[in-house]
Amino acid sequence: MIQFSNDKLKVIDELIQRYPEGKQKSAILPILHMAQQEFGGWLDVGTMDYVAEILHLQPVEVYEVATFYSMYNLKPVGKYIFEVCQTGPCMLNGSDEIIGYIKQKLGIGIGETTSDGMFTLKVVECLGACGYAPIMQLGKSYREHLTKEKIDVIIDESLKNVATNN
Repeated sequence: MIQFSNDKLKVIDELIQRYPEGKQKSAILPILHMAQQEFGGWLDVGTMDYVAEILHLQPVEVYEVATFYSMYNLKPVGKYIFEVCQTGPCMLNGSDEIIGYIKQKLGIGIGETTSDGMFTLKVVECLGACGYAPIMQLGKSYREHLTKEKIDVIIDESLKNVATNN
């Protein structure tokens, strides 16, 4: 069974205490982030049930939140997650072609991970950077004005980074 460390439970308690009595659900987003980071980079049903138990919620309340936001992974993901915006401005500027190129280049579909566990492709709603379309989020950074050539560089940089750190 999964369980947060005592140190993490103290942090969670501090988060919950920030909200008025009966409003502990307000801490769900940061706790889900902690759970995802702590328990393998994704949220399985058991992990979401554990979060529900901590917050004294029905499991479905946690599932609703975790499935709504693209920042939560509901299955194992790669070391690098390409989250490509697919809303209007990005589509008008070629995000569909970028998504197609990534699929072809990595041999995966949307929501899939390469067999080596390196890359996952996700499509997301607006990243709030329409002036830089097409755009994707890679970790905590945005990659802007995407082209096929820029995708090649991003993949090469990612592979070199892994090779250097091993």
